[in-house]
Amino acid sequence: MPGAYAEFLGGNMAMKRILGALCAATVLSSAAFAEGYPERTITMVVPFAAGGPTDTVARLVAEKMSTDLGQQIVVENVGGAGGTLGAGNVAKAEADGYTILLHHIGMATSATLYRNLPYDPLGFEYVGLVTEVPMVMVARKDFPAADFPAFVEYVKGNADKVTMANAGIGAASHLCGMLFQSAIDTQFVTVPYKGTGPAMTDLLGGQVDFMCDQTTNTTQQITGGTIKAYAATTPERLAIFPDLPTVAEGGLPQMEVSIWHGIYAPHGTPAEATGRLSTALQFALADPGVTKAMADLGTAPSPAADATPAALKTKLETEIARWKPVIEAAGVYAD
Repeated sequence: MPGAYAEFLGGNMAMKRILGALCAATVLSSAAFAEGYPERTITMVVPFAAGGPTDTVARLVAEKMSTDLGQQIVVENVGGAGGTLGAGNVAKAEADGYTILLHHIGMATSATLYRNLPYDPLGFEYVGLVTEVPMVMVARKDFPAADFPAFVEYVKGNADKVTMANAGIGAASHLCGMLFQSAIDTQFVTVPYKGTGPAMTDLLGGQVDFMCDQTTNTTQQITGGTIKAYAATTPERLAIFPDLPTVAEGGLPQMEVSIWHGIYAPHGTPAEATGRLSTALQFALADPGVTKAMADLGTAPSPAADATPAALKTKLETEIARWKPVIEAAGVYAD
């Protein structure tokens, strides 16, 4: 027995030495990764078409993040299926910190909108929040209503005639449209497009009556007078359009919504990589040029406290819970 006991102790000591060596190797490996990352170009996938509002935000931050990282971030547009195609590609990508995703609020709504989603929206690693973009209810420039209350009354009274454009299921404009229908308890004709660009083109041409979309996509047309703005979907009036009332001022506080954007990485991406990316994101959002560019588009960078993995995780979980009953009540789903 004493001999067996000594052998047991000796075996345990050997195992402890092996485990200790493995732990030390892991620590050294993590340290080496953190010191060397990034060593090559990073791909930022945007799950929507080039030139759209999310693409605009991505290119603004990618340039400055590249400066801080010392390596270029290349924006790759992978549109289709309401943003789920691009997100799905990133979910399947190698978890090495060299493929990341910049997605908007659709990351939260896809959890309920899509019956056969090929990934878990909560199954990614997190980098941080980028910005929350306000939305504006706009219409063709010759729409008859003089103000937002009159606009609502006209839509309710002509529900079988008016048309509302959106950029497809899951797009920001589609989500805002669902909120609007719910808020005024009226169903009207919605016209889906393959992106914000063609939807705006038809609005400018008068082929559709109205639309709800992000300021990053509507500011230029509003300022130029080629479309008519009725209300902002924010609690406070927008600095860029101080004379534009809010939806709450027009009697529809339940329509308040902003389109937040966040950066994600595939599940299993080392914390050293997401942490370094978060630091670069904070650097980009503090840049005066980025701040001004976002202000010109009617938005602002997220504060440093929100440009973190923890803040984005909390935001996504909260928003999934918020949108689930809205989408279920609308009964709008996609395969």
